[in-house]
Amino acid sequence: MTKRIELEKIVIDKGDEIALANRRMIEEAGVLALNLIGSPGCGKTTLLEHTIAALANPADGSPPLRIGVIEGDVQTTLDRDRIRRAGAPAAQIETDGACRLDAAMVSRALTELDLDELDLLVIENVGNLICPTGPKLGEHLKIAVLSTPEGDEKPAKYPAVFALADAAVFTKIDLLPHLTYDLDRAAGDCRKINSRIRVFPLSSVTGDGMDDWTGYLRSARAGLVAEHEAPGRPAS
Repeated sequence: MTKRIELEKIVIDKGDEIALANRRMIEEAGVLALNLIGSPGCGKTTLLEHTIAALANPADGSPPLRIGVIEGDVQTTLDRDRIRRAGAPAAQIETDGACRLDAAMVSRALTELDLDELDLLVIENVGNLICPTGPKLGEHLKIAVLSTPEGDEKPAKYPAVFALADAAVFTKIDLLPHLTYDLDRAAGDCRKINSRIRVFPLSSVTGDGMDDWTGYLRSARAGLVAEHEAPGRPAS
């Protein structure tokens, strides 16, 4: 048992080193990186498609933001192809059965993207609320995604991801009239688990709540740029 724990620690420490290298590479290009975590079918890719469109052509006249995506899936390039059709560059990671991405996988995928041509990088993790929670990939923000059809008890049942997340996105709120879903309960459970978490109920289909979500991304990216350009900032 002791040898196994030591081996796991070595693997984790090595992963953290690679994640830090990823983070430095991403930051040097002035890019904000997100790690998107959610169950299969919760709407992560659809959210990305509509986020790409909203940030590329802001309705309020704000400067456009360019998004690149790393897609993580057990098999197929279906989601990568959807992202490319939406107008964003995308790299694919097929895990061949692994239930999460790791920093080394992301490091290899980064070589397929021109970070200097991006403002945001979204890493769409493998569909799962448990396995992807812990490993660091080099992201600035961890985003938990859950859909209303999954049930309002999910934050309470899977607290780890919400404890670590910077924001929780509740998708498919257009379905609320057809569901017995208590949005206040779900959001309240998120905040009990993590008092600093931001909550964004939205519908990619109707556009309700999308302005708050894209505004959050704009603000986070602007904060990163300001911090990176601050006088006297130590080198990463």
